[in-house]
Amino acid sequence: MANCMRMPMASTTSCIPSEKRRRSLCVINSTKIPMPPLNPKDPFLSRLASVAATSPDTLLNTPRNSDTPPFLDIFHSPNLMATPAQVERSVSYNEHRPRRPPPDLPSLLLHGRIVYIGMPLVPAVTELVVAELMYLQWMDPKEPIYLYINSTGTTRDDGETVGMETEGFAIYDAMMQLKNEIHTVAVGAAIGQACLLLSAGTKGQRFMMPHAKAMIQQPRVPSSGLMPASDVLIRAKEVIINRDILVKLLAKHTGNSEESVASLMKRPFYMDSTRAKEFGVIDKILWRGQEKIMADAAPPEEWDKNAGIRVLDAV
Repeated sequence: MANCMRMPMASTTSCIPSEKRRRSLCVINSTKIPMPPLNPKDPFLSRLASVAATSPDTLLNTPRNSDTPPFLDIFHSPNLMATPAQVERSVSYNEHRPRRPPPDLPSLLLHGRIVYIGMPLVPAVTELVVAELMYLQWMDPKEPIYLYINSTGTTRDDGETVGMETEGFAIYDAMMQLKNEIHTVAVGAAIGQACLLLSAGTKGQRFMMPHAKAMIQQPRVPSSGLMPASDVLIRAKEVIINRDILVKLLAKHTGNSEESVASLMKRPFYMDSTRAKEFGVIDKILWRGQEKIMADAAPPEEWDKNAGIRVLDAV
């Protein structure tokens, strides 16, 4: 009788630790990873969503290649579309629909260790980008982190200020504190503070798509409609300080002198991928077998000389 009474007690006590472990695992699994705000009109994310809907296994089982940032090969992969013969043999269009729901894009990007900046640098974007950088370092402090950039910085495309310059500096400081290599890729536009983030990647691992654009410009004074004159002066002095910091950081990462960077930033200075590489913003252009063609192309001065065009000295 005593043995029968002791057995249930032993079994209940042995279940207590396992029950606690299950509860702790539930708490860990229920923790939400911070997800970035997504722009539904972004071409990269639209293409990524269509691939995730048709063949999610292709993205989840992508092999790691240090020479090419992840997921960029989906723009050139012919295996993601059905051949005409496959379509002809199909019984109905329903056969091409996914058998299971595709993974959500934020989780898919984090799975590839990608932090995607596809919006202007407003506080909500900065908060989530910094959180993702810290999370990916916690997951693996040795694997590289890929920062894909398609942002107009702290301004909108029409030039209106939407965020403070400190938004860009916050992401920059977080990048400098990480132990991981950070591979930066411009997939659209990198303007203002976004251009600084592009140039702040690990040396030799700063990329740019062939038709992406980069631009550096002076910080802008936010709207000061009803401010008194003394407050406007204080705000203007702060903008000058932020401009000088931006000039120093760009000169540090591009290898140019502060004087030359400050001179170019007097007006908006646009750069295509080739010009950005010459200026020192990036290290490589993500051509597909066109490196030799671009290397063999003659510079503009040689074209003018061969054409018999004389360049007059500036007055």
